[in-house]
Amino acid sequence: MRIGKKMERRMAAYQQDLMEKHCEEVENMYRQTRGWRHDYRNHIQTMKAYLSMGKYEELACYLDQLEEDLCQVDTVVKTGNVMVDAVLNSKISVARSREIDVEAKAKVPQQLSIAEVDLCVILGNLLDNAIEACMQIPREGKRFIRIYIDVLQGQLYLYVINAAMGGLRRQGRTYLSTKSRREHGYGLMRMDRVVEKYHGYLDRQDEEGVFATEVLLPLEDAPA
Repeated sequence: MRIGKKMERRMAAYQQDLMEKHCEEVENMYRQTRGWRHDYRNHIQTMKAYLSMGKYEELACYLDQLEEDLCQVDTVVKTGNVMVDAVLNSKISVARSREIDVEAKAKVPQQLSIAEVDLCVILGNLLDNAIEACMQIPREGKRFIRIYIDVLQGQLYLYVINAAMGGLRRQGRTYLSTKSRREHGYGLMRMDRVVEKYHGYLDRQDEEGVFATEVLLPLEDAPA
């Protein structure tokens, strides 16, 4: 598939914006984590004070607040791969801050033949799209994302399923992005090109109320 130079430049700019966004999200997550650890002693002293004064209701309320804060910054996924951990945990933190129920099961080799920037493009777009789809669902609806990543028969397998509104736009067999015209379809195109680069497999499916994406990337003979 031939793509014009103008489109190439737009896609390159989109990828740069995407990487900067991912880096900012990861930095924010770790900044929050460092801040929570810094305040750890203060939290302990406050809880001891409530306990010594017998203010058990206030203590329970304080613990609830701490638990809520910690849920936003906790490292919930440890895959074995530092880069994948950073992207997954930052996106999960963003999703949960928007009241999206997220479950993830992921195991990834520490060393991969796939370039980190390419894997970041796929993971970032998969999860950004899932979060965007969930945000179109009213708060009283069921917003959820399920993530599964593992190595199957020498291939990295990624599966993401999320809640979605019905009536997704298509052009033939291709799904159309719901983003603004400026960003229209660049994320989907970048994913398609990365999968094609590694001679992998990508499938998108939608049923009533859900959208699923499945990706397989061979782990050997990666292109230079």
